[in-house]
Amino acid sequence: MKVLFLGDSITDTGRNTNSGSTISIGQGYAMLIDGRLSVKYPGEFIFENFGISGNRVVDIYARIKADCWNRNPDVLSLLIGVNDVWHEVGSQNGVDAKRFENVYRMLVCDTFERFPNMKFIAMEPFVLRAAATDAAWDIFASETALRGAVVKKIAEENGLIFLPLQKMFDDACKIRPADYWLADGVHPTPAGHQLIADAWIDAFEKNVINK
Repeated sequence: MKVLFLGDSITDTGRNTNSGSTISIGQGYAMLIDGRLSVKYPGEFIFENFGISGNRVVDIYARIKADCWNRNPDVLSLLIGVNDVWHEVGSQNGVDAKRFENVYRMLVCDTFERFPNMKFIAMEPFVLRAAATDAAWDIFASETALRGAVVKKIAEENGLIFLPLQKMFDDACKIRPADYWLADGVHPTPAGHQLIADAWIDAFEKNVINK
């Protein structure tokens, strides 16, 4: 079973994109998932990471054929949304919530048109208040939540596996400060990546392996 990860820098995590035919898994949650499940279920899964730092939902849609459909995965895992907010704050090149919904919906519908039996894990975008988000926190918090609600709605409408992550990080902040989990409020620390990986594996085992 081939599992393909799509997303932005949170998924990318420094993967080597200059490695020829070898696909690097990166150094984040995708690597942790690969390691744990490859030990627990040896030889049963192939994991491929096609996260690209800086991507918004429109960038994912633009490359969905080359980086997903052409690779014929059995499972697609998508984490996208925070850059659609961040790029607007930083350079007025974000993707507003309505457009985000339209493009995300097209991505899902076009994918299922080609792969009706694909399992699709829709990961909720998340944000915490730290160095990169503090100055525009109200915008980051409200706008990221809007995109998270879109992902949940589309997941429910299309039978996707929705993976909630915002509350998980909010609850984690009751134990340690935000930058313990998300170094700048967006990018996970090793501990943050582990939280994501644990939640992802739990959802994957319940909804894919044991379904």
